[in-house]
Amino acid sequence: MNTIEQFKGLQQKGEISTEEALELFDRLDSVNLEFMMGIWRGSGFHTNHPMDGLLEASNWYGKEFIGPDQVHPLLFLDGHKKIFKVAPNPIAMNLALRFPFPKSNAIKPLLTLVNSMLKTEESQARIRMMEHRQKISATMIYDHLPIHDIFRKIDDDTVLGLMDFKGMQQPFFFVLKRTALTSESA
Repeated sequence: MNTIEQFKGLQQKGEISTEEALELFDRLDSVNLEFMMGIWRGSGFHTNHPMDGLLEASNWYGKEFIGPDQVHPLLFLDGHKKIFKVAPNPIAMNLALRFPFPKSNAIKPLLTLVNSMLKTEESQARIRMMEHRQKISATMIYDHLPIHDIFRKIDDDTVLGLMDFKGMQQPFFFVLKRTALTSESA
């Protein structure tokens, strides 16, 4: 079975183990910085992580890579389906990891309101080539949080992301799909 078939099979399962996700991640090819440029639509890749479902419940859209030093790691949708950029909040990130948080559509309005208070146009991350799990690949580094998001190629328009958050017991996985959007249309 090739890695694309393995990815699709695991994605259809709905929830997999961290070990299965890591095995897939390790088989995937690295990506370079140029590959990551653009706007990407995100979705969960659930491994029974405390954050599984939280991004979806908060109306997370994805990420935008403009250049090596200009990255918007958190794009969200407002009530009118318009994309806006959010500054990551260290307190909110730590709370999300340490306490159970309801992850249903009922919480979306509250999370959308909170996110709207954290709007920014300032870059909140950068991207570099770094080694993780014996491969060098494009890695997003948050400006104000001890988080690295490492990307591996599923196909020409899809990557599997692994969030490595210092102090977190297990990695958090997500999927990004390239969009046709540009900064001007977002």
